[in-house]
Amino acid sequence: MSKLKIKRGDNVIITTGKKDIKGKTGEVIEVIKKEGRDPRVIVAGLNIIKKHVKPSASNPQGGIVEREASIHISNVALVGKDGKAVKVGYKTEGDKKVRIDKKTGETL
Repeated sequence: MSKLKIKRGDNVIITTGKKDIKGKTGEVIEVIKKEGRDPRVIVAGLNIIKKHVKPSASNPQGGIVEREASIHISNVALVGKDGKAVKVGYKTEGDKKVRIDKKTGETL
C-alpha cells in the first residue's frame, strides 16, 4: 500500500461527490487504511448520514443517529493558504521529511 499524503488534523476540500458537500472544507477526523481496501477519510461535519441504531445498554432508547460517513481519499485534497486545493510533494529539511505545496514550495 502506498503512502498517504493526507493525515489526521489536515484541512481538506471535497473535490468531487454529492452536490451538497462538493467544494466544502473541513478537518480530517480519521484516516481509514485497511489491507485490501481503498483508503478513506472521515471529514468533520461533512457527508452526514442517518444511521438506525438498535437499543442497547449504552443507548436504551435507540433511534436514528446522524454521523459522518467516510469519503474516498481521492475525492479530497489538501487546502493551501489561499483556500484552494494543492498538490503535495516532499522535501527533506535537515533530518526531517516535510510536506510542501508543489506550486509555491511552502511547507504544509
